[in-house]
Amino acid sequence: MFLIVQNDPHCPAGGLVGILEESGHPYRCLAAYAAEPFPDPATLAGIVVLGGEMGVHDTVEHPHLARVLEFIEAAIKAGTPLLGICLGGQLLSHATGGVVSSPSCHGEMGICRVELNGEGSADPLFAGVPTPFVTFQLHGDSFTVPPGGTLLASSGACPAQAFRLPGSVYGVQFHPEVDRAIVDGWDGLFTPRADYLSGFISAETEFNAASRAILANFISLATAARLP
Repeated sequence: MFLIVQNDPHCPAGGLVGILEESGHPYRCLAAYAAEPFPDPATLAGIVVLGGEMGVHDTVEHPHLARVLEFIEAAIKAGTPLLGICLGGQLLSHATGGVVSSPSCHGEMGICRVELNGEGSADPLFAGVPTPFVTFQLHGDSFTVPPGGTLLASSGACPAQAFRLPGSVYGVQFHPEVDRAIVDGWDGLFTPRADYLSGFISAETEFNAASRAILANFISLATAARLP
């Protein structure tokens, strides 16, 4: 089973659910913000940790983040494949010795293009993804690549967009899971209304192709990694 960890009620799994259903893999969405208990990560095929309005250092205001960090650490020790998205990627970086800046000078909002480096172009997470590729971004914080990690992608505004750790463990700063409804809901909820939706719609075909490939690739990687 795949586990989707939701950190914020306004940041759902979006298109990831459809890809999991199409692939036939069972999954569960866990509302970490509602104090739902975590399963043993060793029993899972893969884990996706989603984003949220809060930051990794906001554990007093959002105590569930401390539990998510502990779960990420346990998942890495268990060898369970994991993909951290935006806040999820920042939590992964923080849990493994990286630095998360809050606020950061590398913040981005809306449609942005991201460049794969040589390692990223060769990485199976980005198989079939062109460079540059279209992403949707909404982050005021940013991560560094943790010790032992490999930088895979960057943008003009944000030098660390994706990294890999051993064992099919990945962190990305962008949001491959979002769809029109999520983008429209975020516009004005987390930031002053800036009409992110029209920009998203104009780039939606390219966005969907790259994002679906990344998410499907992670599911395939995780499945292969857990085969006996």
